[in-house]
Amino acid sequence: MNEISQERSFAGRFWFAVAFILTFIAGVYAEKLGFLEFAKENPDEIWILFVEHIQLVFISSAISIGIGIPTGILLTRGFMRQYREWILNILGICQTVPSLAVIAIAMTYIGIGKVTAIFALVIYGLLPIIRNSVAGLAGIDPVILDAGRGMGMKPVQLLFKVELPNAMYIILTGIRTSTVINVGTAAMSFLVGGGGLGDLIFSGIAMVDAGYMLAGAVPTAALAIFLNWFMGMIEKWVVSPGLIYE
Repeated sequence: MNEISQERSFAGRFWFAVAFILTFIAGVYAEKLGFLEFAKENPDEIWILFVEHIQLVFISSAISIGIGIPTGILLTRGFMRQYREWILNILGICQTVPSLAVIAIAMTYIGIGKVTAIFALVIYGLLPIIRNSVAGLAGIDPVILDAGRGMGMKPVQLLFKVELPNAMYIILTGIRTSTVINVGTAAMSFLVGGGGLGDLIFSGIAMVDAGYMLAGAVPTAALAIFLNWFMGMIEKWVVSPGLIYE
């Protein structure tokens, strides 16, 4: 084993030990606050709300991807290029609006329920996908595009065989960012009757019950960490190593 491998192995054992100690301390503290006792007494309630939370995140993320990537492609085509910066700036301004305000505005026009929650999550998750799609497609070396045209590729072939594969890493990074943001924002869906783990979080805050609140906060944080890791793995599986930007 060379020196670099030994250093990596030592670093891996060190961070595993740190993670184990922190997890143990967090577990002891959570038990003190009553989280584990609440989780043992109410596993069905936590599971139902957890499933609702996942549904909100997956449905809204799927719609955001379905709208965001085609919009990003459109903003890099023809006459739409001249409006690209304007549209991205407007979307950037919209992104500065707090998520709670977005949900409140959506509720004003749509009412309460899951549809309102999903609509607000879609609006809030669009910008990272559109911005990264535009950045990935606009940042492709023109020489690569000229080579594709020189081979006789039509615009559609150039898009699917050259542009999207080269921009895929940046696009997937935007999707990962949007999905993780949605996990946290979905907790506020409870405020408009959308369900999810926000039910436990906000009820715990209202009752000043740490165990109740942690029963919603811990699964929400775990879901965000898991999806961030899982999307990172998808990036490595889908994108060629030569197209990954460190």
